[in-house]
Amino acid sequence: MSFIVISPLSRIAEMAVRHKARDMISLIAREQAFHRPGVIAPERHLMLAMNDITFKGTGDLVAPDETHVQGIIEFAASWRQETPLLIHCWMGVSRSPAAALIAALSLAPDQSEEGLARRLRAASPFATPNTRLIEIGDTLLDRGGRLVAAVRAIGRGADADGNAPFLLGIRDAACG
Repeated sequence: MSFIVISPLSRIAEMAVRHKARDMISLIAREQAFHRPGVIAPERHLMLAMNDITFKGTGDLVAPDETHVQGIIEFAASWRQETPLLIHCWMGVSRSPAAALIAALSLAPDQSEEGLARRLRAASPFATPNTRLIEIGDTLLDRGGRLVAAVRAIGRGADADGNAPFLLGIRDAACG
């Protein structure tokens, strides 16, 4: 089964090696410096500079937009799924879980948004997907508000310390 590893920045090297990831999406503030794990080739690393905010017009902060979400969808489509996809943000709680939901739905569009959101919650009690990314993803994937509603239904995650990576299957293991 293909899966996504969702991680905080502090654990990307460990998660890449442990799960043999060779593809990575980084959703991180543009000024945030970090080292790409050596097992991830530069051409298999998508860097999306954005802040974890839900609206535009907040000074120098970069709100997620359609180009970011389109980048997630296109990168996911180019992922060969022979090894896991690693997606990270600063704490692994908001931007990266949202990107994981978008990637999973883009790759397996026949699945239920509600089931996918429930799997996310089961995998991580801390995940609180960024609502702006989810809203844009819902629109670009033509989900008719169902992704937004499914994420609302699981509610805000528990408070997190940014040290809880987790795995999310592209599809429910029972469904194949």
